[in-house]
Amino acid sequence: MAAVWQQVLAVDARYNAYRTSSFPQFRTQYMRRRSQLLRENAKAGYDPALRHLYLRVRGQLLAQRYGALSEQSSFRAHSNSVRSSRTTLDRMEDFDEDFRAQGSRGHRRSVSRGSYQLQAQHNRVVYEEKPAGSLVPTAAAEASRAMAGDTTLSENYAFAGMYHIFEQHGDQAVPKVQFANDERNRLACCSLDGTLSILQLVPLPPSLQRVLRGHEAAVTDFAWSLSNDVIVSTSRDATLRIWCTLDGRCIRQITDPDGSPLLCCIFQPVNNNLTVVGNSKQNVHVMNISTGKKVKGGSSKLTGRVLSLSFDAPGRILWAGDERGSIFSFLFDMATGKLTKAKRMVVSEGSSISSISARSWISREARDPSLLVNACINKLLLYRVMDNEGTLQLKRTFEIAHNTHPVRSIFCPLMSFRQGACVVTGSEDMCVYFFDVERVNKAVVNKLQGHSAAVLGVSFNCDESLLASSDARGMVIIWRREQK
Repeated sequence: MAAVWQQVLAVDARYNAYRTSSFPQFRTQYMRRRSQLLRENAKAGYDPALRHLYLRVRGQLLAQRYGALSEQSSFRAHSNSVRSSRTTLDRMEDFDEDFRAQGSRGHRRSVSRGSYQLQAQHNRVVYEEKPAGSLVPTAAAEASRAMAGDTTLSENYAFAGMYHIFEQHGDQAVPKVQFANDERNRLACCSLDGTLSILQLVPLPPSLQRVLRGHEAAVTDFAWSLSNDVIVSTSRDATLRIWCTLDGRCIRQITDPDGSPLLCCIFQPVNNNLTVVGNSKQNVHVMNISTGKKVKGGSSKLTGRVLSLSFDAPGRILWAGDERGSIFSFLFDMATGKLTKAKRMVVSEGSSISSISARSWISREARDPSLLVNACINKLLLYRVMDNEGTLQLKRTFEIAHNTHPVRSIFCPLMSFRQGACVVTGSEDMCVYFFDVERVNKAVVNKLQGHSAAVLGVSFNCDESLLASSDARGMVIIWRREQK
């Protein structure tokens, strides 16, 4: 259960939109100050019964001032602009490329082609004491304990509260937020208002570094290049745009080969000259961003609008999810960019695959390449990658509120360096959830409350000191982890 101070903050956040509607900057400052005071009072050791009484009285006072507002009615009122039109944008999504934070210079090159089955066999020999298919380091993993400080997952993912709130996109949904690769203090987000924002957290105070303008319709997805000097973005205006992050210039504009709204994009992890896009005409295309042309043999058709994409770390397997509940795997030819369709799996017929995240947990202390999937079935799904064709086997599921919005999830960047493994996901109940994938019972490690609408995007920085989350009403919250 979340701490009482977080529950109080969540109640305040739901009513925050009604405070000083003409001065949104005041609302941001108010929530930051409330967060600070509530955290300080939480350390004072007050009687838990008094804290719960305060929570109840606070809710009653706000209801008297602004009118009764249940969680569900608040959610509907604040996100109506997103839910009212059942467009392709309502279900778009892309994976969070946190595995890039580990860099192509490390584990990515250590994985030989077709090595999934061989690696799994090797791991089972090394870790005979662990159950077959286990995902995380053993209890005796000395290297993991040394790097993680020998702390539990709950201790590692305890948060001190809100570090900053950004509201530059007004009430327009922010479907994705992502930290730059290997950086602690720079991140970007895209919005249904047709723009992208680059945010800088240092020096203090955190600031909006620049706004990327040029798309003529809602921006549906974006991705950082490995060197962070370029961002690619897709939009309902049927274009892919390449941006220079240093000055915000649009370097190139590429029209979708089908002239269709683009819903997701991803860089090829080894060759950033190639970008894969998915559109509303059910097609996946490999685009050369230098020439602006589609790669020959780099197109394939799915069974519905393409909503999410993810590469494995070596860049040889591409997974694509569509609005009809199917995940396709493709073999990617590294030399030519050609796609070869390999496998298809139906997660749930008619349920959109809103997010796919890939993680190659191939290291001395961690096993099994895995896929994390959001599928609009009120569950977060974890799959094991079984072979070099991308065949998936369900490992386990986690209950979350997710039925309509393009909610996404991520693997924690430092998961392979400690015992236990954690994943983070947004949710339509306005909370951010942390799950331990190895804990059989009570898998929830932490729960962050503070958003006033469905949480769509989540992203950790490279050292997990900060977490960013975005919602369906345009708010981006930066959460600061407690320092040990």
